[in-house]
Amino acid sequence: MNHPEPDDLPAALAQARSARRPGPDTPAGAAVPAWPGPPLTFPDAGPADLDLDALLRLSLAAADGSGRLRPASSAGALHPVDTVLVVGDGCSLPPGRYGYDPLRHRAHRLGGPADGTPPGLTAELSVTAQRTASHYAHRAWPLLLLDTGHAAAALHLAARALGSAEPVLCPDGHGAHATALATVHVPPPGPASPPPPAPTPAELLARRSDPPPLPGTPPADVLLAVLTTAARAGGDDLRWCAAVGGPRPGLLEAAPDGAGLRRTAAGEARPTLAAWAAGQAWIAGAGAVLLARGCPADADAPHIRRTHLRAGYAVHLAHLTARRHGLAARPVGSWQQADLGAALGAPPGRDWIVHALALGTRHADEENTP
Repeated sequence: MNHPEPDDLPAALAQARSARRPGPDTPAGAAVPAWPGPPLTFPDAGPADLDLDALLRLSLAAADGSGRLRPASSAGALHPVDTVLVVGDGCSLPPGRYGYDPLRHRAHRLGGPADGTPPGLTAELSVTAQRTASHYAHRAWPLLLLDTGHAAAALHLAARALGSAEPVLCPDGHGAHATALATVHVPPPGPASPPPPAPTPAELLARRSDPPPLPGTPPADVLLAVLTTAARAGGDDLRWCAAVGGPRPGLLEAAPDGAGLRRTAAGEARPTLAAWAAGQAWIAGAGAVLLARGCPADADAPHIRRTHLRAGYAVHLAHLTARRHGLAARPVGSWQQADLGAALGAPPGRDWIVHALALGTRHADEENTP
């Protein structure tokens, strides 16, 4: 696996935000690390155990032979996130460290448990940067961090679906594995049920990124629900708004009291967003575009890492909320020159688009239905 991030992450982010275009594709390399030892199947879980087989099938496992189709979103379906499973007591595998193979849904034992390993599972998430850089080149690092956030959120939702106590996300790694960008600790199931509404396994397996176009403006109450989900999950470093079209185009935010939406800017923003998002013209016709904004140009590496991981995490949870309300949705991670604050008249370099979720009331296949 590669080093968790470049030596100068702020410089890498500045390059990714620039107008410079990536060159031709390069080889992506292996889709899974060459974990040592024989592949192990996941045993059946006991009544009080965390079911690792089900947890990983609902979060990280590939559902097709190519490895592209998975419950966690990934830029270009390149899936750079690698996972080490730190297993404590109360799990369906014996305690120890395991490398996870999402293509074959197998574990490879790497060693015994360290002293102080907590009960349940701690998933240490790192990346093989070559997979994403093979297509996105210098634009890769924000996408790698966003993908890690999506993987963390997929684990969170799977744990809740299985009745685990609330998972804990650490967006700065701090695991025993030196290359971890983030860790997610999933406790064993407890007597208390997770707070409603817990997702169902069927919901998690059905959640996919819808192909464009995504026309149709969501109703105000649905858009508020999606914005509220993102804001709650996104931490203190990000602000959230939604660009809408229609007869009154502009930017909307959740009101501070949560009672509804308020308009923070007037005018049609979606064509500009389409230009900023690597020229994806379909975004100009999306029903709404949920935007995570923040991460100023002078942010240091921990701030960049934290905001991008949190943005991916929050957009993944918002995606599920959108699907529950019948919306089509697609994450949008690649943004160039997207200084939203400066475009709205604020000082430049302070308020950049970090991640987005395009929303619509109609799916692409419905557009072709007579």
